[in-house]
This record gives sequence, C-alpha cells and structure tokens, in this order.
Amino acid sequence: MKIPENGTAATRLRAVIRAQWDDLSTSERAVAQHLASVPVEQLLFASAQELGTASSTSNATVVRALQRLGYAGLPALKRELANDFTAAVAPEERLKQRIAHVGQDLESIWTDVFDEAQDRVDHARRLTEPEAFKRAVTALTEAREVFCYGVAASEPGARHLSLALGRIGRRSRFVSETGFALADQLLALGQGDIVVIFQPGRRLVELTVMMERARAVGAKAVLVTDELGEEYADHVEAVLTAPHTPTGITAESLTGLIVADALLLALATLDENRAVETSHQLTALREQLLHPKRRP
Repeated sequence: MKIPENGTAATRLRAVIRAQWDDLSTSERAVAQHLASVPVEQLLFASAQELGTASSTSNATVVRALQRLGYAGLPALKRELANDFTAAVAPEERLKQRIAHVGQDLESIWTDVFDEAQDRVDHARRLTEPEAFKRAVTALTEAREVFCYGVAASEPGARHLSLALGRIGRRSRFVSETGFALADQLLALGQGDIVVIFQPGRRLVELTVMMERARAVGAKAVLVTDELGEEYADHVEAVLTAPHTPTGITAESLTGLIVADALLLALATLDENRAVETSHQLTALREQLLHPKRRP
C-alpha cells in the first residue's frame, strides 16, 4: 500500500524543489531530482549515504541539499513524510514495509539500524540550542525535587532520568500516571520543584494540566519533545529536542535517553562533591546487600 501522491509532505517537497531550483548547485539538483522521483515510502527508509549513492553525489551533499530546501536534515524530512505514512498505512503494513526494505541481509539490517540511530542523534544535537540546554540545567540545579514524567514510549527516558538523579544525590520521582490518577501525583508538586516532561508529539491534556499546576505552585517545567516545542515554548523553562523515529527501525526512546544523559552529566559536573558522595554511599549499600554481615 502506497502513500497517496497528493500527500501534503510529498507535495510540499516537490513544491520547495521547484521554488529553490535556481539556487541549487549541480550536485544539489541531482539530489533534489532523486528526492522528487522516488516513492515516498522509499525515502522513509533511505539513509543519507544511500541517497547520495543513488543520486551520484555524497551523503554530505544530501544534507546540504536538504538544508538548502529548508529542512533541518534528513530526519526532518522523514518526520514530515512519516506523518502521512502513519495516517495512510496501517501498522501491520508499515511493519511489512520495514521488513521489505531490509530484507534478510543481516549486514544490511545492522547498518540500517545504526544509520537511523546516527541520523536521529545528529538531528537532536543540531536542533537543541545551547542556551536552551543551559536554561534546563540551571532550572534542574536549583530544583528542590524533580518530577520526571513519561508515558508509553516516553517512559524509559523519564524513568532513567529519575533513577540516575537519585544516584547523584538529587531528589526525584518518576511519574507515569494519566487521567484522574495523575492528580494525586500533582498534589505533591510544590514551590521550587521542576517537572521534566518527555512527550514527543501527541498533545495530551496531562501536559497542559501539569504545566498549569507548576505555574500555580511556583514550580518550573522542561519539555523534551519532537513536535510540541513551538506550542509549549512559552509555558516551560526550556525545550530540548528529541526526534522520534520516522520508520520504527530504532526505539522511540533513543534520543530521549541521550538528552537525559546530557542533563545528568551536566548536573554531576556542577556539583561533583554531592555526586561522588552519593555514588560512594550507593556502592556501600550495594556491598551490604551483596555481602550481608552475619548477626551474632
């Protein structure tokens, strides 16, 4: 099953190519021609290197051409195409597309997974402004307690951040409730706290309620997302970008976990004594649990 050719993302891509054609170099035009000529579902699964080979250019030229066309990179284009793909194609059909793309070549499978992971990581690095990261770290440094919120595919990032914060001496709690159950957790949110919300694209009512609750009690919020940055930018201290997967080949939580690791390293570095002392206590407790002393 193919995406309709009048899909908005595909139409926009071709329109942008026509509008920017005169400003493209010869090699960039080769890339643009290839992008406009191949089926959308094929673009979803292609790496920059594969597109470079197919257009007789290079992966660097592919990236430059996409940026000239107004995309932040290949993952940004894939994200737009994926919106149409998921709307038009049932989940089982998308799985068939992934399987058909990689085939049974184990070397190709290995390469495809790492290529998409690298693309997503590079995209995340480019899209988050250093100033946004600084604001997030400053807010976390000053926080009395950190509420780490994530549901479904966003849960691993939030759970990891909460657990690791405790291991460097920071008060934290993992929150994953939805609906009425979330109200009980939000009662504990108070002045001086911060909520770190992991949510890539779906506009959950819980996000709005958490942000409004934070504002009402004098707490702060940081949003780790892919598509919701502009919508909620005025309601949080900082937006950190964690691009989700356009194909399903790599785990949804991948970039969220990396963003969490960046926050954790920054916090440990800014308060080394607390981090080291807590790590020492953790090691001592583990030793007691592994090698309990015999009681007299």
